[in-house]
Parts: sequence; C-alpha cells; structure tokens
Amino acid sequence: MPDDTIAKIRQHLERMPSLPITVAKVLEICDNPRTRPSDLNRVIALDPVLVGRLIKLVNSAYFGGGRVIHSLTRAIVMLGINTVKNMALSAAVLATLGRSKEHEGLGVEGFWRHSVGVGVASKLIAKQRGIDIYSLEEYFTAGLLHDIGKIPLNAALGRDYLVPVALADRDHISLHQAEKNICGIDHTEVGGLITQSWKLYGPVGDTIIWHHNYLEYDGDYRDLLYTVVLADWFIINSEIGFAGNRHPGRLPPKVWQYLKPNDELFAIIKPEVTNEINKASLFLEI
Repeated sequence: MPDDTIAKIRQHLERMPSLPITVAKVLEICDNPRTRPSDLNRVIALDPVLVGRLIKLVNSAYFGGGRVIHSLTRAIVMLGINTVKNMALSAAVLATLGRSKEHEGLGVEGFWRHSVGVGVASKLIAKQRGIDIYSLEEYFTAGLLHDIGKIPLNAALGRDYLVPVALADRDHISLHQAEKNICGIDHTEVGGLITQSWKLYGPVGDTIIWHHNYLEYDGDYRDLLYTVVLADWFIINSEIGFAGNRHPGRLPPKVWQYLKPNDELFAIIKPEVTNEINKASLFLEI
C-alpha cells in the first residue's frame, strides 16, 4: 500500500492549485507595517466572495453594534488588518485544499474546527506569555495551518484514510505514527511539500514540518513551535473539533520548562478560544 499511497498523494499535490492571487496580494500588503485599510480595500474589492464574508462577519452578533455596516473599508477598520489577513488566508486554504464530503475518511468540518482552535489557542497562549503584540498573528497562522498535510492525504485516499485514523485510536498512538505505518508517509511530510509549493517558509513552514518532531528542531522559531504544540495538546484534550488524533499523550518536560505556562492559563483562555472559534467558523462557513 505505501508505494501506491505515496503515488496517489503526489498526483493530488501536482493538481493542487496555488493560493488565489487576491489572497497572495493580501498577505503581501499585510506584511508591510505601513499598510492602511484603504490599501487592503483596493485588493479585496476585486474578490466579491471575500467582500461578502467580511461584511457578514462585521455585521454578526460578535461585532455588530446595532448599525449595519455596508462599507468594506469600515469593515476592515472594525475587524483590524491582522484579522482580515488571517480570515482571508483561512478561507483561501479551505477553498484551495477542498472540503468535499464524498468518500472522506476525516470530517472536514471537525478538522477545521480543530485547526482554528489550535490557531486561536496558540495566539492566546503567546499573549498570556507576553509575546510581542506584533508577533501574535504569526502564532495564529502557524497554529491554523499546522495540520494542512492531512487534507491532501484525506482527499487522495478517501475512505482508506480511515485505516490510519482507526489504528491511531485503537493503539492509542499519534495519527502521524499510524500514517507512517500504513501509508509510508505522514502529514508533516505532505505538509512540507505544500510549504514548498506555496512558499510558506519561516515560522509557518517550520511548524507544519516539525510539529511532531519538535524535540529535534534546532531552528529559529522554537518558541512559536512549542506554543503550537502546547495549543494542539490543549485543543485535543478539550475535544474541540477532531483531526484524527484522540491520544496526544503527555508532553515532555522540555516543553513545559521552556514555555513555563501559568497554572491558570487554560482556565483563562478556554472561554476566549470558544468565542474566537465561533467567529472564525462564521466567516469560513464551516
């Protein structure tokens, strides 16, 4: 099965489209510290679907102040540039990697709820630890995308992807171990191929590739990587969404010693995590 599986996955990745031009431009603009809402407005206005989602989000119960907002620029101001960037990237990845429900082994809705949860938890953990406010969005994006390698596996294998998912549950092992045993490749390796295709280098790419082999990581983004690992552990144990892994196991002391989380950290962030997931889910329509 491994040779056939790897061939199917590579064929699927070869057919995978690039990120939409609009979203790539949004990411480029948002990386400029001098970006203004009007700069984003000119790009986003070219994407009616994205405009509609942002207007819907800003007029939702989470943001609405009693007055209906119709202006895109006003919506960008109210939501904030970083929120707009993350929502645009989330929607693009969801659309690009697919959300078909036919013959799937892993439910896409549960997967994205888990992914958004890890993104939100990563950002909130970093915030509680006093990480620079301008770096928080990187924590969100890295957490959001850490498991994207599972989507091509799920899409290429269909119901066959249930085999490693079931093995992980039966043997109480991590899904990436079960994938390697059954498929000959795991979602971090597939995710690495996606990072090359989309040029998601730096902290996001490193997190996608190393989030299960984090103790071997010697790069520049250990703080972010360990934060996503802790957030992933928290979201799985909180049973928020489902990404095929019910048994994360214990985190090694090295992670706790490095991050030094407050004893009340999880009690503090859990209500915020739920609220932020609901915001993102509304926007992404999942």
